[in-house]
Amino acid sequence: MTEFRESLDAPNGQPNPNISIDENDIVPAVPRPLAVVTRSATSVIAAPRASAPVAKAAQTAPPRRFKKPTKRNVAGGVVMAFAVGLIATMALPAYAFGNGNAAFDAKNSTDLAGGAQSITVDDTAAALSVSRDAYTAPTSEQLQAARDAAAAAVAATEASTASASTTPTAGTFAVNPPSGSYSGQAVVDYAQQFVGVVPYSAGATPEAGFGCDGLTQYVFGQFGIYLPRIVGNQAAMGIRVSPEDAQPGDLVVWPMYHIGIYDGAGGVIDSPDWGRMVEHRALWGSYYFVRIV
Repeated sequence: MTEFRESLDAPNGQPNPNISIDENDIVPAVPRPLAVVTRSATSVIAAPRASAPVAKAAQTAPPRRFKKPTKRNVAGGVVMAFAVGLIATMALPAYAFGNGNAAFDAKNSTDLAGGAQSITVDDTAAALSVSRDAYTAPTSEQLQAARDAAAAAVAATEASTASASTTPTAGTFAVNPPSGSYSGQAVVDYAQQFVGVVPYSAGATPEAGFGCDGLTQYVFGQFGIYLPRIVGNQAAMGIRVSPEDAQPGDLVVWPMYHIGIYDGAGGVIDSPDWGRMVEHRALWGSYYFVRIV
């Protein structure tokens, strides 16, 4: 009460004359009740609590029923299969020979070996006649005569070379033309004039000298037949013939390295090597014949 009165006093501490207060008119202040806030049970919904993560158990692979094959196991299986196959291969013939019985019957070998067989041949097949070609092998006398002729030709060449006072060189003689149209013998006769006269060289003319393929190219060229250089190329220009069918004027080919002109009697006209002349000599070594057609 005193505090309230003091508040009514003037600012200078004296009572305010404009205000009169009866103490009976003062009503004591009643304290206001505190407001109670109630929440409906249905209006509040508690948020669910987050559950802690549960660790899952690690999944384990199911046990393998079969083990992974190893190289050793595979090799053992291959060997076992091979052994079984070998045994079966050896057993089947014996089983068949024994008529399906497990025991081997030695009598079967006699029965199988003693049976007679027959075959029927058609009459048209039986009537066929055997034909024979016209080729005949040379006799020993013919072969010896060819050797003698070749030896005589070689001897004549050597004699003519030895009788010359000086060694002829290319370009110091006149070349005779072919005596007639193309034939094997005409080729031999034309090539014979260079024997002992034209020296060996890498050329393909009498003036420059002859290589082995140069001689054949030049000689056949005089009859209008072109042969390329190189032994293999010239051999491919004709057809191969057997020694029994070889004729004068055929090419004699030593594979890959030499070629000459066959004289028809076991000899050859060729240009052999450096430091030597064109020669007419006997055949030697391994060779074959080619005919220009």
